[in-house]
Amino acid sequence: MTGPAIPLLAVDGGGTKCLAVFTDEEGTVIGTGRSGSVNYQTTSAESAAKELVRAIHAARQELQSSGKDELQDGVVQAGTRQTEGEGASGAQGKPANPADPAEELQPLEVACAVFGMAGLDTEHDREMIESFVKEALVKAGITARRIVIENDGLAALLGATDGRPGILLIAGTGSIVYGINDYGRSARAGGWGYRVGDEGSGYWIGKQALIAVLRSLDGRQGPTALTDAVMPFLGLRSEEELYNWVYSAEYRVDTVARLARLVSEAEQEGDPAARSILEAGAEELFHAARAVIERLDMRAIPFTLILQGGVLQNNMFMRSRLTNQLQDFAPSCNLEEVKREPIYGVITQGLSLLP
Repeated sequence: MTGPAIPLLAVDGGGTKCLAVFTDEEGTVIGTGRSGSVNYQTTSAESAAKELVRAIHAARQELQSSGKDELQDGVVQAGTRQTEGEGASGAQGKPANPADPAEELQPLEVACAVFGMAGLDTEHDREMIESFVKEALVKAGITARRIVIENDGLAALLGATDGRPGILLIAGTGSIVYGINDYGRSARAGGWGYRVGDEGSGYWIGKQALIAVLRSLDGRQGPTALTDAVMPFLGLRSEEELYNWVYSAEYRVDTVARLARLVSEAEQEGDPAARSILEAGAEELFHAARAVIERLDMRAIPFTLILQGGVLQNNMFMRSRLTNQLQDFAPSCNLEEVKREPIYGVITQGLSLLP
Protein backbone atom coordinates (compact mmCIF):
# COMPACT_ATOMS: atom_id res chain seq x y z
CA MET A 1 0.00 0.00 0.00
CA THR A 2 1.50 3.29 -1.13
CA GLY A 3 -0.71 5.61 0.89
CA PRO A 4 -3.75 5.72 3.11
CA ALA A 5 -6.98 4.67 1.39
CA ILE A 6 -9.12 6.93 3.56
CA PRO A 7 -8.09 10.30 5.03
CA LEU A 8 -10.16 10.29 8.21
CA LEU A 9 -12.03 8.10 10.66
CA ALA A 10 -13.98 10.26 13.12
CA VAL A 11 -15.84 8.82 16.10
CA ASP A 12 -18.27 10.49 18.49
CA GLY A 13 -18.26 7.98 21.33
CA GLY A 14 -21.01 8.95 23.73
CA GLY A 15 -22.59 7.52 26.83
CA THR A 16 -25.80 6.71 24.97
CA LYS A 17 -24.66 5.99 21.43
CA CYS A 18 -21.59 5.86 19.23
CA LEU A 19 -21.31 7.35 15.74
CA ALA A 20 -18.38 6.47 13.47
CA VAL A 21 -17.79 8.09 10.08
CA PHE A 22 -15.21 7.92 7.34
CA THR A 23 -14.61 11.13 5.38
CA ASP A 24 -12.61 12.27 2.40
CA GLU A 25 -10.06 15.08 2.61
CA GLU A 26 -12.82 17.69 2.26
CA GLY A 27 -14.84 16.31 5.17
CA THR A 28 -17.54 14.69 3.04
CA VAL A 29 -18.86 11.65 4.88
CA ILE A 30 -18.51 8.47 2.80
CA GLY A 31 -19.33 5.86 5.43
CA THR A 32 -21.45 5.96 8.58
CA GLY A 33 -22.01 3.47 11.40
CA ARG A 34 -23.84 3.57 14.72
CA SER A 35 -23.90 1.46 17.87
CA GLY A 36 -24.53 1.73 21.60
CA SER A 37 -22.72 3.32 24.54
CA VAL A 38 -18.92 3.35 24.58
CA ASN A 39 -18.58 4.91 28.03
CA TYR A 40 -16.60 2.25 29.85
CA GLN A 41 -17.41 3.87 33.21
CA THR A 42 -21.10 3.02 32.92
CA THR A 43 -20.67 -0.27 31.03
CA SER A 44 -17.21 -1.88 30.86
CA ALA A 45 -14.10 -1.63 28.74
CA GLU A 46 -15.04 -4.91 27.06
CA SER A 47 -18.54 -3.67 26.21
CA ALA A 48 -17.22 -0.29 25.04
CA ALA A 49 -14.71 -1.95 22.73
CA LYS A 50 -17.42 -4.21 21.30
CA GLU A 51 -19.73 -1.29 20.55
CA LEU A 52 -16.87 0.67 19.01
CA VAL A 53 -16.07 -2.24 16.70
CA ARG A 54 -19.75 -2.47 15.70
CA ALA A 55 -19.91 1.21 14.78
CA ILE A 56 -16.69 1.10 12.76
CA HIS A 57 -17.74 -2.11 11.01
CA ALA A 58 -21.07 -0.56 10.05
CA ALA A 59 -19.26 2.47 8.63
CA ARG A 60 -16.91 0.19 6.72
CA GLN A 61 -19.82 -1.77 5.27
CA GLU A 62 -21.36 1.43 3.92
CA LEU A 63 -17.97 2.55 2.67
CA GLN A 64 -17.38 -0.78 0.95
CA SER A 65 -20.82 -0.84 -0.66
CA SER A 66 -20.12 2.60 -2.14
CA GLY A 67 -16.80 1.42 -3.57
CA LYS A 68 -14.80 4.16 -1.88
CA ASP A 69 -12.43 2.01 0.13
CA GLU A 70 -10.25 1.20 -2.88
CA LEU A 71 -6.93 2.97 -3.25
CA GLN A 72 -6.15 4.63 -6.59
CA ASP A 73 -2.66 6.11 -6.83
CA GLY A 74 -2.60 6.47 -3.07
CA VAL A 75 -5.51 8.92 -3.00
CA VAL A 76 -9.10 8.30 -2.01
CA GLN A 77 -11.55 8.83 -4.86
CA ALA A 78 -13.89 11.19 -3.00
CA GLY A 79 -17.59 10.90 -3.61
CA THR A 80 -20.74 12.66 -2.52
CA ARG A 81 -22.98 9.73 -1.64
CA GLN A 82 -25.31 10.59 1.25
CA THR A 83 -27.82 8.49 3.12
CA GLU A 84 -31.43 9.62 3.16
CA GLY A 85 -31.94 12.79 5.18
CA GLU A 86 -28.27 13.78 5.29
CA GLY A 87 -26.92 17.26 4.83
CA ALA A 88 -23.75 18.27 3.07
CA SER A 89 -21.50 16.56 5.59
CA GLY A 90 -23.61 13.44 5.81
CA ALA A 91 -23.66 13.05 9.59
CA GLN A 92 -27.46 13.01 9.80
CA GLY A 93 -29.77 10.41 8.32
CA LYS A 94 -31.03 6.90 8.80
CA PRO A 95 -28.97 4.64 11.06
CA ALA A 96 -26.91 2.11 9.23
CA ASN A 97 -27.82 -1.53 9.71
CA PRO A 98 -25.99 -3.02 12.70
CA ALA A 99 -22.75 -4.61 11.58
CA ASP A 100 -21.67 -8.10 12.48
CA PRO A 101 -18.26 -7.64 14.13
CA ALA A 102 -17.32 -11.15 13.06
CA GLU A 103 -17.73 -10.28 9.36
CA GLU A 104 -14.40 -10.28 7.55
CA LEU A 105 -13.33 -7.02 5.92
CA GLN A 106 -10.10 -6.28 4.10
CA PRO A 107 -7.47 -4.31 6.07
CA LEU A 108 -7.92 -0.57 5.66
CA GLU A 109 -5.45 2.24 6.37
CA VAL A 110 -6.55 5.73 7.41
CA ALA A 111 -4.38 8.81 7.67
CA CYS A 112 -5.92 9.89 10.96
CA ALA A 113 -8.41 8.44 13.45
CA VAL A 114 -9.93 10.92 15.91
CA PHE A 115 -12.13 9.89 18.83
CA GLY A 116 -14.30 12.07 21.09
CA MET A 117 -14.95 9.69 23.99
CA ALA A 118 -17.27 9.85 26.97
CA GLY A 119 -15.65 8.88 30.26
CA LEU A 120 -12.25 10.45 29.52
CA ASP A 121 -11.71 12.56 32.62
CA THR A 122 -8.36 11.46 34.10
CA GLU A 123 -5.05 9.99 32.98
CA HIS A 124 -6.28 6.60 34.16
CA ASP A 125 -9.32 7.00 31.91
CA ARG A 126 -7.04 7.91 29.02
CA GLU A 127 -4.98 4.75 29.52
CA MET A 128 -8.11 2.60 29.67
CA ILE A 129 -9.71 4.20 26.63
CA GLU A 130 -6.53 4.20 24.54
CA SER A 131 -6.21 0.49 25.25
CA PHE A 132 -9.68 -0.52 24.10
CA VAL A 133 -9.68 1.96 21.19
CA LYS A 134 -6.51 0.37 19.80
CA GLU A 135 -8.00 -3.07 20.39
CA ALA A 136 -11.16 -2.05 18.54
CA LEU A 137 -9.19 -0.70 15.58
CA VAL A 138 -7.33 -3.99 15.25
CA LYS A 139 -10.58 -5.98 15.39
CA ALA A 140 -12.16 -3.65 12.84
CA GLY A 141 -9.20 -4.12 10.48
CA ILE A 142 -8.13 -0.48 10.68
CA THR A 143 -4.54 0.77 10.65
CA ALA A 144 -4.27 4.45 11.57
CA ARG A 145 -1.16 6.51 10.93
CA ARG A 146 -2.23 8.87 13.69
CA ILE A 147 -4.66 8.35 16.58
CA VAL A 148 -6.09 11.22 18.62
CA ILE A 149 -8.40 10.69 21.60
CA GLU A 150 -10.20 13.55 23.35
CA ASN A 151 -13.03 14.01 25.85
CA ASP A 152 -16.38 14.04 24.07
CA GLY A 153 -17.15 17.40 25.69
CA LEU A 154 -14.36 19.01 23.69
CA ALA A 155 -15.62 17.38 20.50
CA ALA A 156 -19.14 18.61 21.22
CA LEU A 157 -17.87 22.15 21.83
CA LEU A 158 -15.87 22.24 18.59
CA GLY A 159 -18.87 20.93 16.70
CA ALA A 160 -21.32 23.35 18.31
CA THR A 161 -19.15 26.44 17.75
CA ASP A 162 -17.64 25.37 14.41
CA GLY A 163 -14.23 25.53 16.08
CA ARG A 164 -14.66 29.08 17.39
CA PRO A 165 -14.19 30.20 21.03
CA GLY A 166 -17.20 29.76 23.28
CA ILE A 167 -18.77 27.70 26.03
CA LEU A 168 -20.94 24.62 25.72
CA LEU A 169 -23.25 23.50 28.53
CA ILE A 170 -24.58 19.97 28.12
CA ALA A 171 -27.37 18.58 30.30
CA GLY A 172 -28.56 15.26 28.98
CA THR A 173 -28.18 11.90 30.72
CA GLY A 174 -25.02 13.43 32.21
CA SER A 175 -23.80 17.02 32.40
CA ILE A 176 -20.64 18.99 31.67
CA VAL A 177 -19.56 22.52 30.81
CA TYR A 178 -16.63 22.98 28.45
CA GLY A 179 -15.15 26.24 27.15
CA ILE A 180 -12.36 27.70 25.02
CA ASN A 181 -11.45 31.38 25.06
CA ASP A 182 -9.95 33.65 22.39
CA TYR A 183 -6.44 32.64 23.46
CA GLY A 184 -7.06 28.94 22.98
CA ARG A 185 -7.15 28.23 26.72
CA SER A 186 -9.75 25.62 27.71
CA ALA A 187 -11.57 24.78 30.94
CA ARG A 188 -14.24 22.37 32.05
CA ALA A 189 -16.50 21.90 35.04
CA GLY A 190 -18.62 18.93 35.98
CA GLY A 191 -18.79 15.80 33.90
CA TRP A 192 -17.42 13.62 36.69
CA GLY A 193 -19.86 10.80 36.08
CA TYR A 194 -23.01 9.54 37.73
CA ARG A 195 -21.40 8.43 40.99
CA VAL A 196 -19.93 11.75 42.10
CA GLY A 197 -21.09 14.29 39.53
CA ASP A 198 -23.41 15.01 36.60
CA GLU A 199 -25.34 17.53 38.70
CA GLY A 200 -28.36 18.97 36.93
CA SER A 201 -28.43 16.11 34.41
CA GLY A 202 -31.31 13.79 33.63
CA TYR A 203 -29.75 11.10 35.80
CA TRP A 204 -29.22 13.51 38.70
CA ILE A 205 -32.82 14.74 38.49
CA GLY A 206 -34.08 11.16 38.43
CA LYS A 207 -31.93 10.23 41.41
CA GLN A 208 -33.28 13.20 43.38
CA ALA A 209 -36.79 12.01 42.53
CA LEU A 210 -36.03 8.58 44.00
CA ILE A 211 -34.70 10.23 47.16
CA ALA A 212 -37.80 12.42 47.43
CA VAL A 213 -40.09 9.40 47.06
CA LEU A 214 -38.27 7.45 49.78
CA ARG A 215 -38.28 10.46 52.10
CA SER A 216 -42.01 10.84 51.56
CA LEU A 217 -42.72 7.15 52.08
CA ASP A 218 -40.84 6.99 55.39
CA GLY A 219 -42.30 10.26 56.70
CA ARG A 220 -39.30 12.58 56.51
CA GLN A 221 -41.14 14.91 54.17
CA GLY A 222 -44.72 15.41 53.10
CA PRO A 223 -46.59 13.69 50.28
CA THR A 224 -45.35 14.29 46.75
CA ALA A 225 -46.89 13.63 43.35
CA LEU A 226 -43.60 12.00 42.42
CA THR A 227 -44.57 8.89 44.38
CA ASP A 228 -47.60 8.19 42.20
CA ALA A 229 -45.55 8.91 39.08
CA VAL A 230 -42.28 7.12 39.82
CA MET A 231 -43.52 3.92 41.44
CA PRO A 232 -45.80 2.78 38.57
CA PHE A 233 -43.18 3.84 36.02
CA LEU A 234 -40.72 1.43 37.65
CA GLY A 235 -43.37 -1.22 38.28
CA LEU A 236 -42.95 -0.99 42.07
CA ARG A 237 -45.50 -0.87 44.90
CA SER A 238 -43.68 -0.23 48.18
CA GLU A 239 -40.65 1.46 49.68
CA GLU A 240 -39.10 -1.96 50.25
CA GLU A 241 -39.47 -2.83 46.56
CA LEU A 242 -37.98 0.54 45.63
CA TYR A 243 -35.05 -0.01 47.99
CA ASN A 244 -34.43 -3.48 46.54
CA TRP A 245 -34.63 -2.15 42.98
CA VAL A 246 -32.09 0.62 43.68
CA TYR A 247 -29.52 -1.95 44.83
CA SER A 248 -30.28 -4.53 42.16
CA ALA A 249 -28.81 -5.10 38.71
CA GLU A 250 -31.95 -3.51 37.25
CA TYR A 251 -30.83 -0.08 38.48
CA ARG A 252 -29.49 1.58 35.36
CA VAL A 253 -28.33 5.11 34.67
CA ASP A 254 -30.48 5.45 31.56
CA THR A 255 -33.59 4.20 33.40
CA VAL A 256 -33.09 6.68 36.24
CA ALA A 257 -32.49 9.48 33.73
CA ARG A 258 -35.90 8.83 32.19
CA LEU A 259 -37.49 9.81 35.50
CA ALA A 260 -36.53 13.43 34.74
CA ARG A 261 -39.57 13.71 32.49
CA LEU A 262 -41.83 12.71 35.41
CA VAL A 263 -40.25 15.38 37.58
CA SER A 264 -40.91 17.99 34.91
CA GLU A 265 -44.54 16.93 34.63
CA ALA A 266 -44.99 16.98 38.41
CA GLU A 267 -43.52 20.49 38.58
CA GLN A 268 -46.00 21.67 35.96
CA GLU A 269 -48.78 20.32 38.17
CA GLY A 270 -47.44 22.36 41.11
CA ASP A 271 -45.64 19.70 43.13
CA PRO A 272 -43.25 21.42 45.60
CA ALA A 273 -40.77 18.52 45.73
CA ALA A 274 -40.45 18.42 41.96
CA ARG A 275 -40.00 22.19 41.76
CA SER A 276 -37.31 22.07 44.45
CA ILE A 277 -35.40 19.41 42.50
CA LEU A 278 -35.48 21.41 39.27
CA GLU A 279 -34.50 24.63 41.03
CA ALA A 280 -31.50 22.85 42.54
CA GLY A 281 -30.62 21.32 39.17
CA ALA A 282 -30.63 24.71 37.44
CA GLU A 283 -28.49 26.10 40.25
CA GLU A 284 -25.94 23.31 39.82
CA LEU A 285 -25.68 23.90 36.08
CA PHE A 286 -25.27 27.63 36.67
CA HIS A 287 -22.42 27.02 39.14
CA ALA A 288 -20.65 24.82 36.57
CA ALA A 289 -21.04 27.43 33.83
CA ARG A 290 -19.94 30.23 36.15
CA ALA A 291 -16.79 28.31 37.07
CA VAL A 292 -15.78 27.97 33.41
CA ILE A 293 -16.63 31.59 32.60
CA GLU A 294 -14.49 32.82 35.48
CA ARG A 295 -11.56 30.50 34.80
CA LEU A 296 -11.44 31.67 31.18
CA ASP A 297 -11.84 35.37 32.10
CA MET A 298 -14.90 35.71 29.86
CA ARG A 299 -17.44 37.35 32.18
CA ALA A 300 -16.84 40.91 30.98
CA ILE A 301 -16.53 40.19 27.25
CA PRO A 302 -19.02 39.05 24.60
CA PHE A 303 -19.02 35.29 24.08
CA THR A 304 -21.28 32.52 22.85
CA LEU A 305 -22.77 30.05 25.32
CA ILE A 306 -24.51 27.10 23.73
CA LEU A 307 -27.10 24.97 25.53
CA GLN A 308 -27.36 21.31 24.58
CA GLY A 309 -29.07 18.19 25.87
CA GLY A 310 -32.53 16.83 26.47
CA VAL A 311 -32.93 18.35 29.93
CA LEU A 312 -32.63 21.91 28.62
CA GLN A 313 -34.58 21.19 25.46
CA ASN A 314 -37.55 19.61 27.22
CA ASN A 315 -37.73 21.33 30.62
CA MET A 316 -38.71 24.97 30.14
CA PHE A 317 -38.89 25.72 33.88
CA MET A 318 -35.31 24.65 34.46
CA ARG A 319 -34.09 26.24 31.25
CA SER A 320 -35.69 29.58 32.12
CA ARG A 321 -34.15 29.68 35.59
CA LEU A 322 -30.74 28.79 34.23
CA THR A 323 -30.73 31.32 31.39
CA ASN A 324 -31.87 34.10 33.73
CA GLN A 325 -29.01 33.34 36.11
CA LEU A 326 -26.48 33.20 33.28
CA GLN A 327 -27.58 36.51 31.80
CA ASP A 328 -27.54 38.20 35.19
CA PHE A 329 -24.01 36.94 35.84
CA ALA A 330 -22.58 37.55 32.35
CA PRO A 331 -24.78 40.08 30.52
CA SER A 332 -22.59 39.98 27.41
CA CYS A 333 -23.06 36.26 26.82
CA ASN A 334 -25.04 35.30 23.73
CA LEU A 335 -27.16 32.21 24.43
CA GLU A 336 -27.65 29.94 21.43
CA GLU A 337 -29.16 26.57 20.60
CA VAL A 338 -26.81 23.88 19.39
CA LYS A 339 -26.85 23.76 15.59
CA ARG A 340 -24.40 20.97 14.85
CA GLU A 341 -23.91 17.49 16.23
CA PRO A 342 -20.71 16.62 18.14
CA ILE A 343 -19.42 14.51 15.25
CA TYR A 344 -18.78 17.72 13.32
CA GLY A 345 -16.31 18.77 16.01
CA VAL A 346 -14.45 15.48 15.68
CA ILE A 347 -14.38 15.84 11.89
CA THR A 348 -13.17 19.45 12.13
CA GLN A 349 -10.36 18.44 14.46
CA GLY A 350 -9.40 15.50 12.28
CA LEU A 351 -9.26 17.53 9.08
CA SER A 352 -6.93 20.02 10.76
CA LEU A 353 -4.50 17.19 11.49
CA LEU A 354 -4.32 15.79 7.97
CA PRO A 355 -0.95 16.24 6.24
